[in-house]
Amino acid sequence: MDFDYVVMPTVIFVIGILIVWLSIRRILSLSKKGYRMGRKVTECIVLSIVAFVATFVAGSSSFNAIALHYFRAMNPPPGVFYTVNGHRMHINCTGNGSPTIVLESGGGNDALIWGGVQPELSKTTRVCSYDRAGYGWSDALPAPRNADHIAGERHELLHQANVSGPIVLMGHSIAGLYLRDYASRYPADIVGIVFVDVTLPLADEIPMMKALSAKEPPRWISLLLMRVPYIAGLPRLMGQCSHPPPGFTGQAGRLEAEDSCHMQFGAFAAEMNIFNLSGHETAHTGPYGALPILIFSEDTTMTRLPLSPQQTADVMKIFNQLQEDLKKLSTHSRRIIAKGSGHYIQLFRADLIEKEVPLFIEQIRGAASQPTNYGSTAIE
Repeated sequence: MDFDYVVMPTVIFVIGILIVWLSIRRILSLSKKGYRMGRKVTECIVLSIVAFVATFVAGSSSFNAIALHYFRAMNPPPGVFYTVNGHRMHINCTGNGSPTIVLESGGGNDALIWGGVQPELSKTTRVCSYDRAGYGWSDALPAPRNADHIAGERHELLHQANVSGPIVLMGHSIAGLYLRDYASRYPADIVGIVFVDVTLPLADEIPMMKALSAKEPPRWISLLLMRVPYIAGLPRLMGQCSHPPPGFTGQAGRLEAEDSCHMQFGAFAAEMNIFNLSGHETAHTGPYGALPILIFSEDTTMTRLPLSPQQTADVMKIFNQLQEDLKKLSTHSRRIIAKGSGHYIQLFRADLIEKEVPLFIEQIRGAASQPTNYGSTAIE
Protein backbone atom coordinates (compact mmCIF):
# COMPACT_ATOMS: atom_id res chain seq x y z
CA MET A 1 0.00 0.00 0.00
CA ASP A 2 1.24 3.50 -0.87
CA PHE A 3 1.95 5.01 2.56
CA ASP A 4 2.34 8.65 1.50
CA TYR A 5 -0.59 8.77 -0.89
CA VAL A 6 -3.07 6.33 0.67
CA VAL A 7 -2.40 5.83 4.37
CA MET A 8 -1.35 9.38 5.26
CA PRO A 9 -4.21 11.12 3.35
CA THR A 10 -6.66 8.82 5.14
CA VAL A 11 -5.14 9.65 8.52
CA ILE A 12 -5.09 13.38 7.71
CA PHE A 13 -8.74 13.26 6.60
CA VAL A 14 -9.87 11.54 9.81
CA ILE A 15 -7.85 13.91 12.01
CA GLY A 16 -9.14 16.89 10.02
CA ILE A 17 -12.77 15.85 10.51
CA LEU A 18 -12.11 15.36 14.23
CA ILE A 19 -10.51 18.80 14.57
CA VAL A 20 -13.39 20.47 12.72
CA TRP A 21 -15.98 18.66 14.83
CA LEU A 22 -14.24 19.59 18.11
CA SER A 23 -13.80 23.20 16.95
CA ILE A 24 -17.48 23.59 16.03
CA ARG A 25 -18.54 21.93 19.25
CA ARG A 26 -16.40 24.33 21.27
CA ILE A 27 -17.65 27.39 19.36
CA LEU A 28 -21.28 26.40 19.98
CA SER A 29 -20.59 25.89 23.67
CA LEU A 30 -19.06 29.33 24.14
CA SER A 31 -22.47 31.00 24.28
CA LYS A 32 -23.17 29.12 27.51
CA LYS A 33 -19.89 30.08 29.13
CA GLY A 34 -19.53 33.03 31.46
CA TYR A 35 -16.44 34.34 29.70
CA ARG A 36 -15.89 37.94 28.74
CA MET A 37 -17.05 38.90 25.26
CA GLY A 38 -13.45 39.59 24.16
CA ARG A 39 -12.36 36.06 25.04
CA LYS A 40 -15.38 34.54 23.30
CA VAL A 41 -14.71 36.48 20.10
CA THR A 42 -10.98 35.67 20.15
CA GLU A 43 -11.59 31.99 20.79
CA CYS A 44 -14.18 31.85 18.02
CA ILE A 45 -11.77 33.45 15.55
CA VAL A 46 -8.90 31.10 16.51
CA LEU A 47 -11.10 27.99 16.37
CA SER A 48 -12.53 29.08 13.02
CA ILE A 49 -9.03 29.46 11.61
CA VAL A 50 -8.03 26.05 12.99
CA ALA A 51 -11.15 24.46 11.49
CA PHE A 52 -10.49 26.14 8.13
CA VAL A 53 -6.84 24.98 8.02
CA ALA A 54 -7.85 21.43 9.00
CA THR A 55 -10.54 21.39 6.31
CA PHE A 56 -8.12 22.76 3.71
CA VAL A 57 -5.32 20.28 4.46
CA ALA A 58 -7.67 17.30 4.72
CA GLY A 59 -9.41 18.26 1.49
CA SER A 60 -6.19 18.98 -0.40
CA SER A 61 -4.51 15.75 0.71
CA SER A 62 -7.58 13.66 -0.10
CA PHE A 63 -8.11 15.30 -3.48
CA ASN A 64 -4.46 14.78 -4.40
CA ALA A 65 -4.61 11.09 -3.46
CA ILE A 66 -7.84 10.52 -5.39
CA ALA A 67 -6.60 12.43 -8.45
CA LEU A 68 -3.31 10.55 -8.43
CA HIS A 69 -4.83 7.10 -8.23
CA TYR A 70 -7.56 7.94 -10.75
CA PHE A 71 -4.93 9.20 -13.21
CA ARG A 72 -2.83 6.07 -12.79
CA ALA A 73 -5.87 3.85 -13.23
CA MET A 74 -6.78 5.63 -16.46
CA ASN A 75 -3.18 5.84 -17.73
CA PRO A 76 -1.33 2.54 -17.37
CA PRO A 77 2.44 2.74 -17.76
CA PRO A 78 4.19 1.77 -20.97
CA GLY A 79 6.15 -1.45 -20.72
CA VAL A 80 5.75 -4.75 -18.88
CA PHE A 81 6.11 -6.23 -15.39
CA TYR A 82 8.24 -9.08 -14.07
CA THR A 83 8.56 -10.63 -10.63
CA VAL A 84 11.92 -10.13 -8.92
CA ASN A 85 12.47 -11.56 -5.42
CA GLY A 86 8.74 -12.02 -5.09
CA HIS A 87 7.96 -8.39 -5.98
CA ARG A 88 6.70 -6.76 -9.16
CA MET A 89 9.15 -4.61 -11.16
CA HIS A 90 8.42 -2.44 -14.18
CA ILE A 91 10.54 -2.09 -17.33
CA ASN A 92 9.86 -0.32 -20.62
CA CYS A 93 11.88 -1.33 -23.70
CA THR A 94 11.54 0.50 -27.01
CA GLY A 95 13.33 0.41 -30.34
CA ASN A 96 15.46 -2.30 -31.90
CA GLY A 97 19.11 -3.05 -32.34
CA SER A 98 22.22 -3.86 -30.39
CA PRO A 99 23.71 -2.94 -27.97
CA THR A 100 20.79 -2.26 -25.64
CA ILE A 101 20.93 0.96 -23.61
CA VAL A 102 19.71 0.36 -20.04
CA LEU A 103 18.64 3.61 -18.38
CA GLU A 104 18.98 4.06 -14.62
CA SER A 105 17.29 7.03 -12.93
CA GLY A 106 18.68 9.17 -10.12
CA GLY A 107 17.44 9.34 -6.55
CA GLY A 108 13.81 10.42 -6.26
CA ASN A 109 13.08 9.72 -9.94
CA ASP A 110 11.54 6.79 -11.77
CA ALA A 111 11.88 5.71 -15.39
CA LEU A 112 9.59 8.50 -16.59
CA ILE A 113 12.44 11.02 -16.21
CA TRP A 114 13.91 9.56 -19.42
CA GLY A 115 10.64 9.98 -21.34
CA GLY A 116 11.96 12.95 -23.28
CA VAL A 117 15.12 11.32 -24.66
CA GLN A 118 14.16 7.63 -24.83
CA PRO A 119 12.05 7.96 -28.01
CA GLU A 120 14.91 9.65 -29.84
CA LEU A 121 17.56 7.19 -28.61
CA SER A 122 15.24 4.34 -29.64
CA LYS A 123 15.66 5.39 -33.26
CA THR A 124 19.27 4.16 -33.03
CA THR A 125 19.01 1.04 -30.86
CA ARG A 126 16.96 -0.80 -28.26
CA VAL A 127 16.50 1.25 -25.08
CA CYS A 128 15.16 -0.02 -21.74
CA SER A 129 14.24 2.20 -18.81
CA TYR A 130 13.07 0.66 -15.56
CA ASP A 131 11.79 1.58 -12.11
CA ARG A 132 14.00 0.62 -9.19
CA ALA A 133 12.18 -1.01 -6.30
CA GLY A 134 9.85 1.47 -4.62
CA TYR A 135 9.82 3.90 -7.54
CA GLY A 136 7.24 4.37 -10.27
CA TRP A 137 5.26 1.17 -10.76
CA SER A 138 7.77 -1.18 -9.11
CA ASP A 139 6.93 -2.60 -5.70
CA ALA A 140 9.07 -1.63 -2.75
CA LEU A 141 11.64 -4.17 -1.58
CA PRO A 142 12.95 -4.64 1.94
CA ALA A 143 16.05 -2.83 3.18
CA PRO A 144 18.91 -2.50 2.68
CA ARG A 145 18.66 -0.51 -0.56
CA ASN A 146 22.40 -0.49 -1.26
CA ALA A 147 24.32 -0.72 -4.53
CA ASP A 148 24.99 -4.47 -4.33
CA HIS A 149 21.32 -5.33 -3.83
CA ILE A 150 20.16 -2.91 -6.53
CA ALA A 151 22.65 -4.30 -9.06
CA GLY A 152 21.49 -7.84 -8.34
CA GLU A 153 17.83 -6.89 -8.75
CA ARG A 154 18.54 -5.12 -12.04
CA HIS A 155 20.42 -8.17 -13.34
CA GLU A 156 17.50 -10.47 -12.53
CA LEU A 157 15.01 -8.05 -14.11
CA LEU A 158 17.06 -7.80 -17.31
CA HIS A 159 17.39 -11.58 -17.42
CA GLN A 160 13.62 -12.00 -17.24
CA ALA A 161 13.13 -9.29 -19.88
CA ASN A 162 15.58 -11.12 -22.21
CA VAL A 163 18.06 -8.26 -22.13
CA SER A 164 21.16 -10.43 -22.06
CA GLY A 165 23.72 -8.18 -23.70
CA PRO A 166 25.57 -6.51 -25.09
CA ILE A 167 24.52 -3.65 -22.84
CA VAL A 168 25.39 0.04 -22.52
CA LEU A 169 24.65 1.26 -19.01
CA MET A 170 23.43 4.84 -18.78
CA GLY A 171 22.50 6.53 -15.52
CA HIS A 172 21.96 9.84 -13.78
CA SER A 173 23.07 11.16 -10.38
CA ILE A 174 23.20 8.46 -7.66
CA ALA A 175 22.78 5.87 -10.43
CA GLY A 176 26.49 6.37 -11.10
CA LEU A 177 27.19 4.20 -8.06
CA TYR A 178 24.78 1.52 -9.20
CA LEU A 179 26.23 1.42 -12.73
CA ARG A 180 29.74 0.94 -11.44
CA ASP A 181 28.62 -1.82 -9.10
CA TYR A 182 26.81 -3.59 -11.94
CA ALA A 183 29.70 -3.22 -14.39
CA SER A 184 32.07 -4.79 -11.84
CA ARG A 185 29.74 -7.67 -10.99
CA TYR A 186 28.60 -8.48 -14.54
CA PRO A 187 31.40 -7.27 -16.84
CA ALA A 188 30.73 -9.79 -19.61
CA ASP A 189 27.45 -8.04 -20.50
CA ILE A 190 28.80 -4.48 -20.66
CA VAL A 191 30.20 -2.79 -23.78
CA GLY A 192 29.92 0.83 -22.66
CA ILE A 193 28.86 3.24 -19.90
CA VAL A 194 27.27 6.68 -20.11
CA PHE A 195 27.43 8.77 -16.92
CA VAL A 196 24.97 11.68 -16.75
CA ASP A 197 26.15 14.07 -14.01
CA VAL A 198 26.63 11.18 -11.64
CA THR A 199 27.50 10.98 -7.97
CA LEU A 200 30.90 9.55 -7.11
CA PRO A 201 31.60 7.08 -4.31
CA LEU A 202 32.35 8.58 -0.90
CA ALA A 203 32.19 12.17 -2.14
CA ASP A 204 30.41 12.94 1.13
CA GLU A 205 33.55 11.94 3.04
CA ILE A 206 35.69 14.69 1.53
CA PRO A 207 36.59 16.95 4.51
CA MET A 208 35.00 20.11 3.10
CA MET A 209 31.80 18.27 2.14
CA LYS A 210 31.61 16.70 5.61
CA ALA A 211 32.05 20.12 7.21
CA LEU A 212 29.23 21.60 5.14
CA SER A 213 26.96 18.63 5.83
CA ALA A 214 27.59 19.00 9.56
CA LYS A 215 26.02 22.47 9.42
CA GLU A 216 22.86 21.17 7.77
CA PRO A 217 19.83 19.71 9.56
CA PRO A 218 19.79 15.92 9.95
CA ARG A 219 18.83 14.15 6.74
CA TRP A 220 15.55 12.89 8.17
CA ILE A 221 14.45 16.44 8.92
CA SER A 222 15.27 17.59 5.39
CA LEU A 223 13.35 14.67 3.92
CA LEU A 224 10.39 15.36 6.21
CA LEU A 225 10.28 19.02 5.16
CA MET A 226 10.29 17.89 1.52
CA ARG A 227 7.72 15.17 2.12
CA VAL A 228 4.97 17.06 3.97
CA PRO A 229 3.92 19.41 1.10
CA TYR A 230 3.53 16.45 -1.29
CA ILE A 231 1.44 14.44 1.16
CA ALA A 232 -0.71 17.54 1.69
CA GLY A 233 -1.17 17.89 -2.08
CA LEU A 234 0.21 21.41 -2.30
CA PRO A 235 2.14 20.89 -5.57
CA ARG A 236 -1.11 19.88 -7.29
CA LEU A 237 -2.89 23.00 -6.02
CA MET A 238 -0.02 25.08 -7.44
CA GLY A 239 -0.47 23.48 -10.88
CA GLN A 240 2.78 21.52 -10.78
CA CYS A 241 1.10 18.41 -12.18
CA SER A 242 -0.15 20.16 -15.29
CA HIS A 243 3.08 21.13 -17.03
CA PRO A 244 5.39 18.49 -18.53
CA PRO A 245 9.12 19.26 -18.70
CA PRO A 246 10.57 20.62 -21.95
CA GLY A 247 10.86 17.97 -24.65
CA PHE A 248 8.09 15.74 -23.26
CA THR A 249 5.08 15.29 -25.51
CA GLY A 250 1.96 13.13 -25.67
CA GLN A 251 1.54 10.33 -23.15
CA ALA A 252 5.11 10.69 -21.88
CA GLY A 253 4.43 14.34 -21.10
CA ARG A 254 1.20 13.63 -19.25
CA LEU A 255 2.80 10.84 -17.22
CA GLU A 256 5.84 12.89 -16.24
CA ALA A 257 3.71 15.94 -15.35
CA GLU A 258 1.54 13.84 -13.04
CA ASP A 259 4.62 12.11 -11.67
CA SER A 260 5.94 15.45 -10.44
CA CYS A 261 3.16 15.34 -7.81
CA HIS A 262 4.02 11.78 -6.79
CA MET A 263 7.47 11.98 -5.27
CA GLN A 264 8.44 8.60 -3.83
CA PHE A 265 10.19 9.66 -0.65
CA GLY A 266 10.12 6.24 0.96
CA ALA A 267 12.35 4.69 -1.71
CA PHE A 268 14.53 7.80 -1.83
CA ALA A 269 15.03 7.81 1.94
CA ALA A 270 15.86 4.09 1.93
CA GLU A 271 18.65 4.68 -0.58
CA MET A 272 19.96 7.85 1.07
CA ASN A 273 20.00 6.29 4.54
CA ILE A 274 22.50 3.73 3.26
CA PHE A 275 24.27 6.01 0.78
CA ASN A 276 27.59 5.65 2.57
CA LEU A 277 27.48 1.85 2.31
CA SER A 278 26.83 2.08 -1.43
CA GLY A 279 29.82 4.39 -1.64
CA HIS A 280 32.09 1.89 0.08
CA GLU A 281 30.79 -0.91 -2.14
CA THR A 282 31.70 1.02 -5.28
CA ALA A 283 34.75 3.06 -4.21
CA HIS A 284 37.18 0.49 -5.61
CA THR A 285 35.27 -0.47 -8.75
CA GLY A 286 37.19 -0.12 -11.98
CA PRO A 287 39.20 0.70 -13.85
CA TYR A 288 37.52 -1.01 -16.77
CA GLY A 289 40.40 -1.18 -19.22
CA ALA A 290 39.44 0.19 -22.63
CA LEU A 291 35.68 0.06 -22.04
CA PRO A 292 34.09 3.04 -23.86
CA ILE A 293 32.84 5.58 -21.31
CA LEU A 294 31.03 8.85 -22.08
CA ILE A 295 30.70 11.37 -19.24
CA PHE A 296 28.22 14.25 -19.20
CA SER A 297 28.63 16.90 -16.49
CA GLU A 298 26.52 19.90 -15.60
CA ASP A 299 27.67 23.45 -16.24
CA THR A 300 28.88 24.59 -12.82
CA THR A 301 28.43 28.25 -13.81
CA MET A 302 24.68 27.54 -13.65
CA THR A 303 24.81 26.08 -10.13
CA ARG A 304 23.22 28.04 -7.31
CA LEU A 305 23.92 26.89 -3.77
CA PRO A 306 22.83 28.37 -0.41
CA LEU A 307 26.49 29.10 0.37
CA SER A 308 28.86 32.05 0.25
CA PRO A 309 30.45 32.78 -3.16
CA GLN A 310 33.77 31.38 -1.93
CA GLN A 311 32.21 28.21 -0.54
CA THR A 312 30.27 27.71 -3.77
CA ALA A 313 33.47 28.11 -5.79
CA ASP A 314 35.26 25.60 -3.55
CA VAL A 315 32.44 23.05 -3.84
CA MET A 316 32.33 23.42 -7.62
CA LYS A 317 36.09 22.93 -7.79
CA ILE A 318 35.71 19.64 -5.91
CA PHE A 319 32.80 18.62 -8.13
CA ASN A 320 34.78 19.33 -11.29
CA GLN A 321 37.74 17.30 -10.06
CA LEU A 322 35.49 14.36 -9.18
CA GLN A 323 33.97 14.45 -12.65
CA GLU A 324 37.47 14.60 -14.16
CA ASP A 325 38.43 11.57 -12.08
CA LEU A 326 35.71 9.54 -13.80
CA LYS A 327 37.89 9.55 -16.90
CA LYS A 328 40.39 7.37 -15.03
CA LEU A 329 37.92 4.50 -15.17
CA SER A 330 38.89 3.77 -18.78
CA THR A 331 41.52 4.55 -21.36
CA HIS A 332 38.63 5.15 -23.77
CA SER A 333 36.73 7.83 -21.86
CA ARG A 334 35.58 11.32 -22.80
CA ARG A 335 33.89 14.06 -20.78
CA ILE A 336 31.44 16.66 -22.07
CA ILE A 337 30.32 19.64 -19.99
CA ALA A 338 26.75 20.47 -20.98
CA LYS A 339 26.80 24.21 -21.49
CA GLY A 340 23.89 25.97 -19.80
CA SER A 341 22.63 22.83 -18.07
CA GLY A 342 21.94 22.09 -14.45
CA HIS A 343 21.95 18.65 -12.84
CA TYR A 344 19.19 17.19 -15.04
CA ILE A 345 21.05 17.21 -18.34
CA GLN A 346 18.48 14.84 -19.89
CA LEU A 347 15.94 17.64 -19.40
CA PHE A 348 17.96 20.85 -19.83
CA ARG A 349 20.15 19.62 -22.71
CA ALA A 350 18.24 16.74 -24.24
CA ASP A 351 19.64 17.83 -27.59
CA LEU A 352 23.16 17.04 -26.41
CA ILE A 353 22.16 13.60 -25.14
CA GLU A 354 20.30 12.88 -28.37
CA LYS A 355 23.33 13.86 -30.46
CA GLU A 356 26.19 12.29 -28.54
CA VAL A 357 24.71 9.01 -27.29
CA PRO A 358 23.64 7.69 -30.73
CA LEU A 359 27.13 8.54 -32.01
CA PHE A 360 28.58 6.69 -29.01
CA ILE A 361 26.49 3.64 -29.94
CA GLU A 362 27.62 3.76 -33.56
CA GLN A 363 31.24 3.94 -32.42
CA ILE A 364 30.74 0.85 -30.25
CA ARG A 365 29.22 -0.92 -33.24
CA GLY A 366 32.20 0.08 -35.36
CA ALA A 367 29.88 1.89 -37.75
CA ALA A 368 31.41 5.31 -36.95
CA SER A 369 35.03 6.36 -36.70
CA GLN A 370 36.54 6.10 -33.22
CA PRO A 371 37.20 9.30 -31.25
CA THR A 372 40.66 10.77 -31.48
CA ASN A 373 40.28 12.72 -28.23
CA TYR A 374 40.09 10.05 -25.53
CA GLY A 375 40.81 11.55 -22.13
CA SER A 376 39.58 14.99 -23.19
CA THR A 377 37.04 17.36 -21.65
CA ALA A 378 34.96 19.49 -23.99
CA ILE A 379 32.25 22.10 -23.46
CA GLU A 380 29.27 21.76 -25.78
